[in-house]
Amino acid sequence: MRLGGQVFLEDKNPESWAHALNQAAFRATTCPINGDDDISQLDDYMKAANKHDILISEVGAWSNPISRDGQTRKTAIAYCIKRLELAERIAANCCVNIAGSRGEQWDGPDAENFSDVTFELIVETTREIIDAVKPERTVFALEMMPWVFPDSADTYVALIKAIDRKGFGVHFDPVNIVSSPRIYYRNGEMIKDFFAKLGPYIRNCHAKDILLRGHLTVHMDEVIPGLGVLDYRAFLTELNKLHPDIPLIIEHLSTNEQYEQAAGYIRTTAAELGISL
Repeated sequence: MRLGGQVFLEDKNPESWAHALNQAAFRATTCPINGDDDISQLDDYMKAANKHDILISEVGAWSNPISRDGQTRKTAIAYCIKRLELAERIAANCCVNIAGSRGEQWDGPDAENFSDVTFELIVETTREIIDAVKPERTVFALEMMPWVFPDSADTYVALIKAIDRKGFGVHFDPVNIVSSPRIYYRNGEMIKDFFAKLGPYIRNCHAKDILLRGHLTVHMDEVIPGLGVLDYRAFLTELNKLHPDIPLIIEHLSTNEQYEQAAGYIRTTAAELGISL
């Protein structure tokens, strides 16, 4: 697999970006451009990535294509299509979004999120995005969330069957579905079950960690890998059974030092298992 992450630079350009990733020993990362404003630099970033053997693993399409508001939904679908076109152009492993939300918060909970109507809306919306691009070199994937589909291996399998498009793939972030103490203390079993059911479809993974706090009601915090209880031995073991270039991207950290700390923990765990990153 390829361990990846972010780098923070005062003067970012294609060569300094690729050099910094190389110095951090990251062999994968997210798309370095935001969109229209810096699209002219895309070819230079791709050349720098190829020079340093860096895989651009994902293009984010973060938006709410199932919003109750019609204009928000329309704008989000158009944005997802545009980002999927970019992912196809650069042959990223995936273009990733969450399904969205029926609530006011684009990535938040809502009473309708787990309804049959919402499931069908996610299917319809995902098909519309994929059919507009018909990707051959990438896939559109939905990052799991604790309060909307897909929220488990089984609901992801159900979406794959219902969407029925070869351009739909799987993005796996195990922390996002550790939503109860039962799963928290048995997360290794959850990880193994997910790979057993969806391994061939997985195109990209995120690396973070989770910590259950001891005050009511149930409250869990995302933390730096190594500071929580996510079963990285199970996670890395199962990932290592997939394609050797499958990316594992560390995310949501604020400094280069934090990324170095997280990567150090993951590399140490991988070395104990005899796994190359």
